[in-house]
Amino acid sequence: MSFVPSWFSYLNPKVTGIDLYELTPELRRLVDNELDRDERLAWLAQPDPKAYTRGYWVIQLFGVPFTAFSVFWIAMASSMGGGFFGLFGVPFVLVGTGMLTAPFWCRRLARRSVYAITDQRAIVFKQEWSGMSIRSFRPDQLGAIERKQHADGSGDLIFAKEITQYGRNNHGPHISRIGFIGIANVKQVEDLIENLAAESS
Repeated sequence: MSFVPSWFSYLNPKVTGIDLYELTPELRRLVDNELDRDERLAWLAQPDPKAYTRGYWVIQLFGVPFTAFSVFWIAMASSMGGGFFGLFGVPFVLVGTGMLTAPFWCRRLARRSVYAITDQRAIVFKQEWSGMSIRSFRPDQLGAIERKQHADGSGDLIFAKEITQYGRNNHGPHISRIGFIGIANVKQVEDLIENLAAESS
């Protein structure tokens, strides 16, 4: 399945993305099933695992002293004869281990996610811990895109932000960014989306 709209050929050739058949069979079926009969695929890409996990290295660094202190707590409690008391440190070790391995798990999520632009919308297929999330953005929803670009030309295109609550009794805001995260040639992809919006207006 491959169709290039008239406006697509005028863009930088580096924005061509990947072919549908470069995806895993599971992701290919997912994209195929999502597209309408008269919908044509213009661009397809997966997030770059390195760029996708850029912010998680900070979590990993913070996890080093956190885990070390948790292990130290267990060791000290055990040496003082409080073996049962030392078990209270086990959950903190598990949390610290999760922080240390956060980039690894996020790379796995990146490899199972895919982004698409068609002649009708932009689609985010995002693999989350709870399953696959699919979000569509029509041209009239793409008027205020936020672009974050790095020196190598990679970056994020944020279509929307959602504020959710977390923690006990739903205290504390958490902002989720929705869009194309960790993609190459982010400026060219933004131009592609702007052309889609302009042609549909």
